[in-house]
Amino acid sequence: MAKKSKDARVQVILECTEHKTSGMPGTSRYISTKNKKNTPERLEIKKYNPILKKMTVHKEIK
Repeated sequence: MAKKSKDARVQVILECTEHKTSGMPGTSRYISTKNKKNTPERLEIKKYNPILKKMTVHKEIK
């Protein structure tokens, strides 16, 4: 049997950027995966924020 190679996929947390500045309580966070070899920079994805009730930009946090 061959050895299992090191996995390039990592789990990342995405947090809403507009929610921080709005001053409303709570946070909008999503968990996703990315391939760190293909996308070494931080992810930015438009996702739905249920507290603000609209689509907003979510950025990867550490």
